[in-house]
Amino acid sequence: MVQEGDLAPDFTLSSDEGPPVTLSELRGSRVILYFYPKDDTSGCTAQACEFRDTLPRISESGATVLGVSPDSVTSHGKFRAKHDLNFPLLADEDHQVAEAYGVWTEKSMYGRKYWGIERSTFLIDEEGRIAKAWRKVKAKGNAELVAGEL
Repeated sequence: MVQEGDLAPDFTLSSDEGPPVTLSELRGSRVILYFYPKDDTSGCTAQACEFRDTLPRISESGATVLGVSPDSVTSHGKFRAKHDLNFPLLADEDHQVAEAYGVWTEKSMYGRKYWGIERSTFLIDEEGRIAKAWRKVKAKGNAELVAGEL
């Protein structure tokens, strides 16, 4: 599990915007990397729309927002279009990136155990280090919390 101060695990993931995104290619600017469980669910939609609405303020600080979930690029494209999202969504279908960041966890719902994303957000600094980690965040208010750190 990555901690604040650690070098952020590098990755290349398919993006709904077209070309794959490689984290290390974004060095020199801050990156807000947020992991969410599933496209078009109520909590994930609220979180994505808050990042959409907060993006102008985030962009003023020079930061880039990237959303990551295990959904496919096709699913991401539909989700993004439906909610007019203004940042890329990355497909981590084999959850390797989620595992590298320690957010692929065992969960429980109605007594049934399963594996999934623990909603978490990371602020990665210009040198590629984890500047701030928010784990087990609530969907609502997450974007504002992150924007307040910029």
